[in-house]
Amino acid sequence: MGIHRLNHAVLYISSLDRSLAFYRDVLGFSVVPMTPDGFSGAAFLQAPGSTNDHDLGLFEIGGHAAPSGAGRGTVGLYHLAWEVDTLDELEVLATRLAAAGALVGTSDHGTTKSLYGRDPDGLEFEVVWLVPADRLDEQTLVARKRIRPLDLAREKQRYGARTRGGVGVSVPG
Repeated sequence: MGIHRLNHAVLYISSLDRSLAFYRDVLGFSVVPMTPDGFSGAAFLQAPGSTNDHDLGLFEIGGHAAPSGAGRGTVGLYHLAWEVDTLDELEVLATRLAAAGALVGTSDHGTTKSLYGRDPDGLEFEVVWLVPADRLDEQTLVARKRIRPLDLAREKQRYGARTRGGVGVSVPG
């Protein structure tokens, strides 16, 4: 048995309405009508362009919930990473995340160009564009061993604003 991709993630959140607004309005997810009848406090969402049945499940546990201590005082998941097709799309999300006060960092990992964000409950996530396989050169591969600030304008000039990322890496060539 081989695992070949992440199908979906489920998050415990404090407010369903607040989290739905964030994932819908900032990241562009849409609600999938599959919550069981009589079950309140949950929603299932699909990322734009996804072929998954759903990409994210949200389960409300209420405003009394303490923030996650993962990585600060307890073990737990650090973040999930979602992939976008183009550097233009990455730039649009950087603008949306910044406007929402949710952009907490950017990084150039050589083969990946990344944004880091936090949802309304402080749960972290990454949005990433991957250098296509036919553009992986020695310089790019060596750069995986360091983290630099992301210069989106430079990367768009180098790779093209609309070049489809991940081809031959995460997307079949």
